[in-house]
Amino acid sequence: MDGAPSSSTAPHGGDHECRPKKPKGNHYEVFLSFRGQDTPKGFTDHLYTGLLNAGICVFRDNNELPVGEEFGQEILCSIIRSKISIPIISENYASSTWCLRKLAQMLKCKKSRGQLVLPIFYKVEPSKLRYLTGSFKAAIDEHKENLDESVVKEWEEALEEVSSLKGWESDKVNDGHEGELVTIVVRKVASELKRQFLLNIPQQLVGIDDCVEEVMSLIDAKFNDTRIIGIYGLGGIGKTTLAKVLYNKLSCHFQFLSFVANIRETSRHKGIKCLQEQLISDILRSSHHVSNVDEGIDVIKSRFTSDKVLILLDDIDDKNHLNALVGDGSWFEAGSIVIVTTRNKSILDETGVGCMYRLNGLSLNQSLILLSRHAFQEDSPQSDYYVLSCNVVSTTGGHPLALQVIGSFLRGKSKKVWKDTWKKLKKVPDKKVQETLRISYEALDHKRMGLKCYILCP
Repeated sequence: MDGAPSSSTAPHGGDHECRPKKPKGNHYEVFLSFRGQDTPKGFTDHLYTGLLNAGICVFRDNNELPVGEEFGQEILCSIIRSKISIPIISENYASSTWCLRKLAQMLKCKKSRGQLVLPIFYKVEPSKLRYLTGSFKAAIDEHKENLDESVVKEWEEALEEVSSLKGWESDKVNDGHEGELVTIVVRKVASELKRQFLLNIPQQLVGIDDCVEEVMSLIDAKFNDTRIIGIYGLGGIGKTTLAKVLYNKLSCHFQFLSFVANIRETSRHKGIKCLQEQLISDILRSSHHVSNVDEGIDVIKSRFTSDKVLILLDDIDDKNHLNALVGDGSWFEAGSIVIVTTRNKSILDETGVGCMYRLNGLSLNQSLILLSRHAFQEDSPQSDYYVLSCNVVSTTGGHPLALQVIGSFLRGKSKKVWKDTWKKLKKVPDKKVQETLRISYEALDHKRMGLKCYILCP
């Protein structure tokens, strides 16, 4: 909102000017800028309320600053602290020196910090900013009479730059219906914010790229149809990590995303209804309660048929859980992708999942790299430990979790400890990995996999 400090006192600048006397430390997700006399009680108010209702922390100039604060400087600092800036550019926007200062600051943050700027051209054509016609030309001409030429030049460049950014023209969205525009903007902001918090991926990844490429080949590159992709394999083999990498890679194509973790454990302690509520809340961007599983299914089926979603369901061990969360995939708009990880392939078979990917252990060379990273903080063993490292690796079956646990245990240990560990591993898996492996094997068909009980039991 305009009407803040006069042009002679307000700072214009970058990060070095953000030094309020009493730093508040507030970090906003969205900074909302508008011309006070044009839109505050109409469109801007509806957008502000819509963002708040979506659980988004938004800065609106006129109600965030305490009386008596050096609020001009504080506002510029709030732009710097925000992740997304939304300038609502109306007919009289350029007549306010303060609006222009804020716009210039947003674009500086875009260049220096990668901040996202999403302009809304409210009943204004972007070409008026680009070529400085009409009220925009009159406003800039007036500023030239009263202000330093370099300052006004910066504002002209800011107007031209923002006119070329991808945003929205209010009159062209649903024939000017502002409610639809508010909905679209809120969804876009929610999606972008979620994208900035990608799923955490371990740094010591080995052999993941080929797996990602193979799974991506199962996905329709044009997102024309819905795919449920099942990733299966032993516990600790890296299914969740692979699924997270895929989720992060695909997230830029979706506005509606949900990562439902640890389904096996959560369903045992809290029930599948709790997981349905999380999925619904993630997609709607607001908390949602369901009374029972059937109601949860009804909500998902009825609310998301027109939404293209990306969903990651991690560690499913019951076909009913898959049926209660995504059904056969027809509950969502065509182009949706559901990634499912499980230890039990039969769940995927029974629920008709068409795209399946079995994740196997690492090769010997990859195993040696992963062990070395945890044991030596390098990609290869120390020369005098090379044979011992190869011996240890040969006992793990390429199991990433085993390699990480064993490598971390052996870090800094003597050769005697390495030899003793190798001898024990030849007889029985390392105790820290044993329980994970036992759960995994118990979930599989032992006869079909050709496994014998003595592998697990000393």
